[in-house]
Amino acid sequence: MSTVPGAVTLSFDDVFLVDGARTPFVDYNGALSPVSPTDLGIKAGREALRRAGVDPSEVGTVVAGNMAQASFDAYFLPRHVGLYCGARTEVPAHLVQRICGTGVEVIAQAADALSQKRAEVGLCVGTESMSRNPVAAYTHRGGFRMGQVEFKDFLWESLLDTDCDTTMGGTAENLARDFQITRDEVDAFAARSFERALAARASGFFDGEIVAVTDETFEADGLKPRAIKLKAKGEVVKEDSHVRPSPLEVLAKIRPAFGGVQTGGNSSAVVDGAASVVLASGGWLKAKGKAPLARIVASAAVGVPPHIMGIGPVPAIRAVCARAGIAVADVDRIEINEAFGAQIMACARELDLDEDRLNVNGGAIAIGHPLGATGVRLALTVSRELKRSGLRYGIASACIGGGQGIAMLVENPEAA
Repeated sequence: MSTVPGAVTLSFDDVFLVDGARTPFVDYNGALSPVSPTDLGIKAGREALRRAGVDPSEVGTVVAGNMAQASFDAYFLPRHVGLYCGARTEVPAHLVQRICGTGVEVIAQAADALSQKRAEVGLCVGTESMSRNPVAAYTHRGGFRMGQVEFKDFLWESLLDTDCDTTMGGTAENLARDFQITRDEVDAFAARSFERALAARASGFFDGEIVAVTDETFEADGLKPRAIKLKAKGEVVKEDSHVRPSPLEVLAKIRPAFGGVQTGGNSSAVVDGAASVVLASGGWLKAKGKAPLARIVASAAVGVPPHIMGIGPVPAIRAVCARAGIAVADVDRIEINEAFGAQIMACARELDLDEDRLNVNGGAIAIGHPLGATGVRLALTVSRELKRSGLRYGIASACIGGGQGIAMLVENPEAA
């Protein structure tokens, strides 16, 4: 059991990540901005099933993750993702929401279903359109009173945690002060994130997880067609749009966003995108003669003080390692979502992490952070990195607004 007070931990019995895929992550109001998160999720889910070599009719459970209701049929998002990915009509689907940890929670819930023998194959999808976050009103159902018409930018307002009256950026500034992290250090970390992402792109590493997106129609028996229509007709989106040369001297010129060390250049990029993985039981894989990408070992979620929410990965990582009976030092590759540069640096210092094993292919500062999709990307990326490097253990982790952390431990079967 976990030695971290309050942590909720799970171990998974004979559950494997077969393969996965993601769309490019594209800057806010960019090429993907007209596309609903449902359709981004369908695209990623279909490609994950194709790469895994899994017939959609084999899927026994669908778990989807999404934060912002960014289309008028948002209530149906998980069900539509499952049906248009080809899952049988009788296969249920449900939605998960744990803010920035949503994608990791998606995989944890599907892994638990497989571990408890409720299904043999699970389709996991995380998807988000930051561009389509609504401008909303919550008090006008009964009509408009003079001088009291109030519509607000949901995306902007959601960055404020009202219980501690602190923005998400403000929580990173609190950690910067607590850990004495300077602006120069945060900019240097961000520059390294961009450099690593550029190297991963140049080496072809990202090609192994990205599926190109273009105008496309999704059809399913007995259902109305759905479609992706990009901003420019016939456009093909192949790469993450925020990954770009970003040297230290350029980052250093950007103005602070929250009155301290954080800027738009050293914080996670606001992007649209989706990611998906396919899970299967060991028995199913053996019967099909398939080799998995990774074994899903354990997960952990835990609360931390809301005003320093960014430290959440620290107790979560400690808890998941304790659950698995290993030390943090035994983990070969760690992916921690780069919500803010100072936030991830505080986590690395508290865990005494060697940065040579942290976010080795870049992170959200360079690639972007579509809230519901990020955790799925982290798990897929770290699993692929373990396979490439021949290493054994990897962790996908994220801080969570409101004061939580989440982590998942995966293992490379070939290195076990």
